[in-house]
Amino acid sequence: MFDSLTDKMNGVFRTLVGKGSISEGNINDAVREVRVALLEADVSVGIARDFVNRVKEEALGEKVLTAVDPSEMFVKIVHDAIVDLLGGEREDIRWSTLPGEPTVIMLCGLQGAGKTTTAGKLANRWKNEGKKPLLVAADVQRPAAIEQLKILGQQIGVPVHHQHGGDPVEICKQALEIAKLQGADTIILDTAGRLHVDDALMDELERIVKKTKPAEIIFTCDSMIGQSAVDTAQEFKKRLPLTGAVMTKLDSDARGGAALSLRETTGVCIKYVTVGEKMDAIEEFHPERMAGRILGMGDVVSLVEKAQQVVDEKEAEAMRKKLEKNSFTLEDFQKQLAQIKKMGSIKDLLGLLPGIGSKLKGLDIDESKFKKIECIIQSMTPEERKNPEIIGLPRIKRIAAGSGHFDIGGQPAVKPVKDLLKQFGEMRKMIGKLGKLGLFSKDAFNGEMGGMDGVGGDSALPEMPRLPQMPGMGGMFGGSKKSATKAQRDVKKERKKEKKNRKKRR
Repeated sequence: MFDSLTDKMNGVFRTLVGKGSISEGNINDAVREVRVALLEADVSVGIARDFVNRVKEEALGEKVLTAVDPSEMFVKIVHDAIVDLLGGEREDIRWSTLPGEPTVIMLCGLQGAGKTTTAGKLANRWKNEGKKPLLVAADVQRPAAIEQLKILGQQIGVPVHHQHGGDPVEICKQALEIAKLQGADTIILDTAGRLHVDDALMDELERIVKKTKPAEIIFTCDSMIGQSAVDTAQEFKKRLPLTGAVMTKLDSDARGGAALSLRETTGVCIKYVTVGEKMDAIEEFHPERMAGRILGMGDVVSLVEKAQQVVDEKEAEAMRKKLEKNSFTLEDFQKQLAQIKKMGSIKDLLGLLPGIGSKLKGLDIDESKFKKIECIIQSMTPEERKNPEIIGLPRIKRIAAGSGHFDIGGQPAVKPVKDLLKQFGEMRKMIGKLGKLGLFSKDAFNGEMGGMDGVGGDSALPEMPRLPQMPGMGGMFGGSKKSATKAQRDVKKERKKEKKNRKKRR
C-alpha cells in the first residue's frame, strides 16, 4: 500500500541527507517535491497546499536550523504532519456500557465498496475479541446480498438475521429484539449500497438510524476510487451523522490519496482498514503507525500484534525452551511456517519492518516455495522430522517422490530434499551458537536482548525467499508490544550510531 507515495517521500529525504544545515532554499525544493508527491497520490490541491505550508513553517523554525541532524528533523516534521492529517490519535468503537443493551453498528456506502465482506470481517474480529456479534442482512436491493452474508456468517460462526423481501427498516428493528433473545452484544447492520443522490434510499437510512439509534454509523470507503470516495463521504455526512469509516482494499491502493484526505475533508476518522480477501484481513487504523509505513519506517508493533493473534502463549514458551536447548526439529519448523502464513503475505509482513519496505520494490517473492518446503517435510515420517540425521539416500528418494519432486527422466529429484536438510542442519548449528549467547533466554524474549535479530539472514533455506534481518522477531514466539517498541528504539539508536561513525570516517 502507498508504494508510490513512499517512494516519492524517500526520494525527497535522500536529497537532504548529508547536508550540514537546512536553508530556505533546500527546504523550498523539498516541500515542492512533497507537494508533487501528495498530488500524484490523489490528495486534493487544498489539502496538499495546507500540508506543505505547515511543513515549511515548522522546517524553517529555530529547532530545525540548529538541530544536530536537520535532515532527520525534517523527516520527523513530515511524519508528525501526516499523523495529524490522518487524525492524530486512534478513535475506537464506542461500545455500549448499558447492561443488556447491544452496541449497534451500521455500515453504509456506495455499491461495490465492500460493505458485506467488511461486515463479516468486523464480526469475525470482534468474535475473536470475545464479543457476541449478530449480522443483519438489511440489503434487500441486491439479489445475492442475503445469501452472501449467510455464507460469511457460516464461515466465521456468527448468526445472521435475514428476511427475504422485507422492509430494511423493520428488519433492523427486529434485529434489536432478536439480539437480546440470543444474548448478542454487537449488532452489525449491512445496509444496501446507494448513491447519495437517491433520496428514497437515503431516507431509508435515516429511518433505520431513527429506529435503531446506532452507536456507530460507519462509511465503507473503497480506497481504489481515490478522491471520489472522499467526495461521496462528504455527501453522506450531510444526511447522516457519520462516526467513522472503514477503508477497503487498501492493500491494492498504491497511491493512498483517499486515506490521506478523508479525515481532513470530512472530519470522519478511519477506524479500520481491510487489506485482503480473507476474513481476518482487517486491521485497526492507527495514524502514527500508518504514517510510519508511508515514510518507510515500518510498523513493528502491528507485526507483533499479528504474531500474537496466531501464536499461543504456552506454545511460544515451549518453542523458546526448544530453541534454548537447540532441540528445534523440522516438525517445529513446519509449525512456524504455518504460523507465518496465517499472519498474511510475506512481502506485506516484511514491509512492516523498518527500512525494509523500500527495498522490496520490484522484488518478486515466490511464496509458493514455502508450500514446496511444507510438502517435503510432510512427506517425512514423524521420526525423520525429529531426527533428520537418520535420512539417507533411499529415504531422500522416497521423500522427493512423495513431495512431487521429479527430474526430467521421471526419477525422484533428490537435490531439493538434500538442500533442505543441509540448510536446516546449518540453521540448527547457528541456533546452538545463539543459544550459548543467551539470545533465547526468557529475558531476551521479553524484549531485554532484542530477540532473534539476524535469524533468517544467511541461514535462510535455498528454496525459501531470503529474509532480511528482522529486529524483534522474538515477538513471533511470544514477544510483546513492549519488545516491539524497544526494537524500534534500538533501530533508531543504531542508525544514529552509524551516522556518527560515517561523520568520523569523513
